Amino acid sequence: MTRVFGDPVEVWTTDGRPVRFVWRGRLYSVRRVLEHWVTTRDWWREQQPEAEVTGEREFWRVEATPDREIGVYELRYDAATDGWMLSRVWD
Repeated sequence: MTRVFGDPVEVWTTDGRPVRFVWRGRLYSVRRVLEHWVTTRDWWREQQPEAEVTGEREFWRVEATPDREIGVYELRYDAATDGWMLSRVWD
């Protein structure tokens, strides 16, 4: 089961890959990257011509842990705002 969030997170990267992030005051260490992909627009808004096309977004699905328990998290980097957010968490 996934839960959808939109929480801003602070992310540290090495060679462009996330290695740590802080979410809700807790530091998470990335153990491994499961998936990585890039989108250049909001494809689901194609039917709405008035919708503004957004800049590039990078998605990283990672295994991470704040302590011993490992979880799967989806981080999103938005190039237009130079900001990161936590998109999803898998239970």
